[in-house]
Amino acid sequence: MTAAAAAFGLVNRGGGGGAAKKVLITGVSRGLGRALAVELAKRGHTVIGCSRTQDKLNALISDLASSDRHLLLNADIRSDSSVAELAGVVMEKKGVPDIIVNNAGTINQNNKIWEVPQEEFDAVIDTNVKGVTNVLRHFIPLMLPNKQGIIVNMSSGWGRSGAALVLPISSAFSLAFCSSVAPYCASKWAIEGLSRSVAKELPDGMAIIALNPGVIHTDMLSSCFGTSASLYQAPDTWAVKAATMILNLTGADNGASLTV
Repeated sequence: MTAAAAAFGLVNRGGGGGAAKKVLITGVSRGLGRALAVELAKRGHTVIGCSRTQDKLNALISDLASSDRHLLLNADIRSDSSVAELAGVVMEKKGVPDIIVNNAGTINQNNKIWEVPQEEFDAVIDTNVKGVTNVLRHFIPLMLPNKQGIIVNMSSGWGRSGAALVLPISSAFSLAFCSSVAPYCASKWAIEGLSRSVAKELPDGMAIIALNPGVIHTDMLSSCFGTSASLYQAPDTWAVKAATMILNLTGADNGASLTV
């Protein structure tokens, strides 16, 4: 049984992730990132989070158990210099993260590719692909000396299929959405390929994983599915399962494409 499979068993038994860990989460102020941060803090782990929205960071810190243990920073992963500065502050204040969750992401408005404005396409790629690469560029070198560290790149079912595999339960028009977020799909296909390629470059003991979170009721899902998004599980419910899975990933999972 792989470490990932064992993690699923721990999810079913309500297990945890052993010793306290330092977990860096990008896009921590909302959606899945926020829910994951709250869940990890409840379990006694240290959250290192970044977001572009300071007021939401301020609101989050009060919801984290043992709030003085965590570090929340304003940073823009789309900017290489911002991520470089982030890495410097994290190293100074918390040291090397044990786990990095590249969670920050955005999606285009529902439109066929020829109707998506250039700036909207660029925004998706700059955040979902270049942003992840900026984090890898500045944090992997910090992990290399000890040959330890787990990197989780948030992917999607739309990064493994040319069309949506899960549709709004009661929406007759949902098939139109399958072909209306091509920039987002392309970005998640890129994450799948990037993760598998980088996995071959990492030393034994480290791992990089592409993780499909499943279909969760977030603002991003609402932008695609409208009111039907409310039919899916809430982020805090998802976070219980996701946290256990992520905490139990090991070097044996390097290069895997997993699903919560």
